[in-house]
Amino acid sequence: MTRSVLLLLLLACAPAHADAPDAVADGQGLSTTDARVLDIAPPEEPIITVDLTEKAADLWDRIRRGFGMPDLTTPEVTERQIQYLSHPAALRRLFERSYRYMYHIVDALERRGLPTEIALLPMVESGFNPMAYSRSKAAGLWQFVPSTGRYFNLQQNDWVDERRDVIASTEAALDYLERIYDMHGDWHLALASYNAGEGTVQRAIRKNAAAGLSTEYAHLPLRKETRDYVPKLQALKNILARPELFAIDLPHVPNRHYFGLVNSPAGIDLAMAAEYADTSLDELVALNPAFRRPVIPEGNQRLALPTDKIDTFKARLAEVKPRWKTYRLGKTERLANVALKFNLSVTQLLQINGLTSPAQARPGRPLLVPAGADVSSVLPLSDLLPEFPAAKDVRLGPRRKPKRKAR
Repeated sequence: MTRSVLLLLLLACAPAHADAPDAVADGQGLSTTDARVLDIAPPEEPIITVDLTEKAADLWDRIRRGFGMPDLTTPEVTERQIQYLSHPAALRRLFERSYRYMYHIVDALERRGLPTEIALLPMVESGFNPMAYSRSKAAGLWQFVPSTGRYFNLQQNDWVDERRDVIASTEAALDYLERIYDMHGDWHLALASYNAGEGTVQRAIRKNAAAGLSTEYAHLPLRKETRDYVPKLQALKNILARPELFAIDLPHVPNRHYFGLVNSPAGIDLAMAAEYADTSLDELVALNPAFRRPVIPEGNQRLALPTDKIDTFKARLAEVKPRWKTYRLGKTERLANVALKFNLSVTQLLQINGLTSPAQARPGRPLLVPAGADVSSVLPLSDLLPEFPAAKDVRLGPRRKPKRKAR
């Protein structure tokens, strides 16, 4: 029996409410066991009931209990399930990325009374990678383009991009989804609008209505990306609903907060914060992906830390003084002189400030400079922060046009 036929048999016995994941990310502990041929003879599908008085066994169980969208049953859903199940490594990556953020998203959905399927949407949008950046300049878990981000009050400046902030972007995404659901009264149309824009979906609805055709999502004339969008989410839902049916072992994700918030003073950098919290730099950036610079901006800032590291961070932070400050470049001041004053190379000064050329450091511009900080400790952040240039990206002189060869 071929793999495709086996998968089709597995899918054939899945109930309409079963659901599946997107093959884009990395899953902590996710594994697949050998596929098994199931007996599809039973005449009746058993009715699955959930005792809501019992506490959820883990976060996945909690998500299943909150499913509230009508199921989509189309050939596209089946195709997506086969695609996801055929790429178990991608499935592992997907679940690995989600475990840091999933509890917060589910909590936010339940506070609003929204279907918990929405918690799976970042798997479709970004593979649960908060640093994801698309060709259309969409950023973050929920993939906001700059203009929509500004409409929903997500700050985008030299210091932060809140389209990548887990808390701010989640609230904005849920505000948006609630609004377009109220517009359509249909979750499939709301999801299509989230992907393609309200105007695009409304025009497709009007076109079908004028032709006497169905105005349901599955029948609308939409671009392929949008026609595949809801099937992706439904396929993820199907796999999560009945993982045992697909021989999938989901990672255990405890039903509790993964991270908490602390107020952090300005003048410390992310490397220092990671050290004080006794956590890795990768972990700190993954929980605070909105920062565009290695130094925490002016004023008190919220910093997300693993819940079991918060007390350690607070205790160590109590005795810490700011180790960074801002320096305003004078009208006739050369960048090389500023770098020398603070025991930096020009390349380091540019890197720290997210600049790739001295020409960008104009008079009056505030520059980050150390006030006792270890500069070398922040340079590895060039591999983690998208806007933090690596040394090889910094140009110290003007580009010269190549000389033309004499004919």
